Amino acid sequence: MDYMANFGLTGKRALVTGGGRGIGLEIARALGQAGAAVIIAELDENGAAAAAAGLEAQGVRASYRVIDVTKPDTVTTLADHLNADQPIDILINNAGIARTAEALDTSDEDWLATMRVNSDAAFWCSRAFGRHMVARRSGNIVNIGSMCGTVVTQPQNNTAYITSKGAIHMMTKSLACAYAKHNVRVNAVAPGYVATEMTLPLKIENSSWHNRWVEQTPLGRLAEPHEVASAVLFLASPAASYCTGTILAVDGGYTSW
Repeated sequence: MDYMANFGLTGKRALVTGGGRGIGLEIARALGQAGAAVIIAELDENGAAAAAAGLEAQGVRASYRVIDVTKPDTVTTLADHLNADQPIDILINNAGIARTAEALDTSDEDWLATMRVNSDAAFWCSRAFGRHMVARRSGNIVNIGSMCGTVVTQPQNNTAYITSKGAIHMMTKSLACAYAKHNVRVNAVAPGYVATEMTLPLKIENSSWHNRWVEQTPLGRLAEPHEVASAVLFLASPAASYCTGTILAVDGGYTSW
């Protein structure tokens, strides 16, 4: 057994939703460095183009597609088009939003938007791309969940976001069972607090939140995006060939208290 080679993705083709920045971009970089050809699926064309160009400059085979993953017909069309050219071997459902509000202050619009992007879109993609994976009896889906899918975070109690990530975790398990007999694996990574362009400004703007996040995390710091990407790479690789329905916590011990 060549253990290092078992983490390689040479010859594979991967699509990363929300891959234009933050954790998604780092996941695309990790998969690309492991040998996969990476497609960034983004709503923001400028961001997607810049991300793909940046990866290409680093030696990663990267391209992009502009898509609104909350529209099921559009997702199906993209899946059919891409798979007609060359199979998508790996799907990373990373697209997501977070709108902070207590339950009684959550508007209908915010609730629906959060569910549409975080959980509905992940299902649309898993169904559309999964159909092709099932047909050829080969494929791998990794969803980006959250420790919020397991515990209620503090001091912010973001009911819509927490609910959407709980849905991702159970959808992962359900799809894993449904697709297993077709040799298609479905897993999820559940990150804790991650240092991204969304969270780092809070270190200054809302230091009490940031400080509490750090205090509640046994490792005493936020994760770096590459630490989440490494977990995704493992689940996407042959090294995780006997993993399906797994929710892999990458939370610095937050959910261990």
